[in-house]
Amino acid sequence: MKKLEGKIALVTGATSGIGLATARLLVEQGAYVFITGRRQDNLDEAVRLIGRNVTGVQGDIGNLGDLNRLFNVITEEKGRLDMVFANAAVQASAPLGAIEIEQYNRIFDVNVRGTLFTVQGALPLVSDGASILLMASVAASKGNPARSIYGASKAAIRSFARSWANDLKSRAIRVNAISPGPTDTAAFNSPGVPAEQIAHIKNRMASTIPLGRLARSEEIAKAALFLLSDDSSFITGSEMFVDGGFAQL
Repeated sequence: MKKLEGKIALVTGATSGIGLATARLLVEQGAYVFITGRRQDNLDEAVRLIGRNVTGVQGDIGNLGDLNRLFNVITEEKGRLDMVFANAAVQASAPLGAIEIEQYNRIFDVNVRGTLFTVQGALPLVSDGASILLMASVAASKGNPARSIYGASKAAIRSFARSWANDLKSRAIRVNAISPGPTDTAAFNSPGVPAEQIAHIKNRMASTIPLGRLARSEEIAKAALFLLSDDSSFITGSEMFVDGGFAQL
């Protein structure tokens, strides 16, 4: 029997990268997965790639109406959740002195408020003994230039994991955070940026990582599977770095 046979999962922001890789892995291990994404065409493609045991629900976690609709769909289709991966997030870069209020609001509306109300909204559906995983980042531990608002939003996520693990321990619900290092995802492929420039950026980032390369989404997904499954049954309130040593050495 597969390790997640009969389990129901939610993965937000699962139309590409780590979210999609994790959703695919959960299904391979027997779970039924609900996924979200902001763009319907990308969501449809993700559902096609996953292939089975998946429902896509279009929406932005920064929009409380979209979250309510998501939980209504889960309630009607399955009625419970055994795993929640609050993965959806947005990024922005600006040095102190050039941060715009719109950047700040978007980062905190999605990464902090969106994560909070994703997990809180899911709680009536979450089974006792379930696992909740929050997407943090090495940016919360590294003082990267021009990344202060993004890093601060991810530091809040790390704090959520500690506090919520205490809030939910009476129900044996485990809450952990995962902090990937630089990962080779579609986020690098900005429109209008030449391929040579993208390759240069990736190589420069890889040179700062002790293992000498960027992570693959599938590598982060395997760590997420561990934290979501019963393989990590004695782990809660923790942060797992999957960063090739980037924030460690």
